[in-house]
Amino acid sequence: MVSDRLGLEPAVHPTAELSRCRLGRYTEVGARTRLSETSLDDYSYIVEDGQVNYTTIGKFCSIASHVRINPGNHPMERASQSHFTYRASAYWPGEEDEPAFFARRRALPVTIGHDVWIGHGAVILPGRSIGTGAVVGAGTILTRDVAPYTIVVGNPGRVVRRRFPEAVAERLQALAWWDWDHARLRRALPDFRAPSIEAFLERHEGEAQ
Repeated sequence: MVSDRLGLEPAVHPTAELSRCRLGRYTEVGARTRLSETSLDDYSYIVEDGQVNYTTIGKFCSIASHVRINPGNHPMERASQSHFTYRASAYWPGEEDEPAFFARRRALPVTIGHDVWIGHGAVILPGRSIGTGAVVGAGTILTRDVAPYTIVVGNPGRVVRRRFPEAVAERLQALAWWDWDHARLRRALPDFRAPSIEAFLERHEGEAQ
């Protein structure tokens, strides 16, 4: 971890690189991780050696090391797919980069819901959506959208099972505990630690939101 104590200000490792990003409260960005035009909402973290582009990440997401989210594609339809064609300024003084190429990349953002766990070395391809409560296994290459509370693994990513039955998943989404304030989360900590999801739901569904 970057810090033993997280707070209202994001904890960003000195070696991390951020460009045009928004970080929420109690967030953490690990060593040598690069975020570009990405939002990381409250209580979410990404550890070391990650790379994330053009992505919206919800609350309470856990992203392991060496994860790649929305990596770039090369223009295979051209005479050359090398990046000198769209990053010309790096090669010739006075030449400009190609705005349309980067606009196409921004048009394929990745969207990640709340409480998502993405395992070590996973790759999330452009334009994908990962639902709240989902799990993406280590080493997965994700080429399709993932439904809420679904576990996917492999290359290409395939569904292995749901975390909870559909009815339970719907109750969790209706409860939307990720929107609780910091004090309420702390009061509910013993219930989050309980092994029974039914007990958690029964305890909190009747409380005022």
